[in-house]
Amino acid sequence: MESKPVSLTFSKYPFLKELGLNEVNNGCYRNGEWVASGKEYVSLNPHNGLPIAVVKMASPNDYEDCVLAMEAEKVKWMQTPAPLRGEIVRQIGEAMRKKKTALASLITLEMGKAKTEGLGEVQEFIDICDMATGLSRTIEGKVIPSERPGHFMMEVWNPLGIIGVITAFNFPVAVCGWNAAIAFISGDLMIWKGAQTTSLCTLAVGYIMSEVLLKNGFKSVLTVC
Repeated sequence: MESKPVSLTFSKYPFLKELGLNEVNNGCYRNGEWVASGKEYVSLNPHNGLPIAVVKMASPNDYEDCVLAMEAEKVKWMQTPAPLRGEIVRQIGEAMRKKKTALASLITLEMGKAKTEGLGEVQEFIDICDMATGLSRTIEGKVIPSERPGHFMMEVWNPLGIIGVITAFNFPVAVCGWNAAIAFISGDLMIWKGAQTTSLCTLAVGYIMSEVLLKNGFKSVLTVC
């Protein structure tokens, strides 16, 4: 990594350390590791224009590595029973609850929302995890009558596989949750590209989700690039 700018204000915000962030951070996650080989980006406080921290961005090669890692883990995740996938999503929601105040503070710092709006955005992520956990036990198909004697037709829902999610700066946390929670209980894997201007929010949420997934034996169900 290149040396960090001397004017970073990172040390003024203790909640950044609580979220696992550093003055210089790798911005790509796959195979259980945070790496990056792209350009460096300096995250700025929109209130005063001062630099907060540095994120080394993903390169096109990093993106390809993410896709390959997800392909390697795809079948294992798809074949995990939906209620078990729902349990992992529940754990993600619980992990978000523990970091709710710190995440809201980061949203305010990097995106510029009022603290109350930041808290509400994190709560949306938590709420969708709760909803998805319940849905994981109610995914059902149909039994359809057949014209052939002694036969019937059965409808079964299958995962799509790998999905991509690109989120905007104005909802750097909640929109990821809306997509990830439903994708995960459905058996899909997700590659996430957050807005560059809210890169620290992307990393903080990525740290929380990836840690839970890693504890459950999955290194690339979520990738970040």
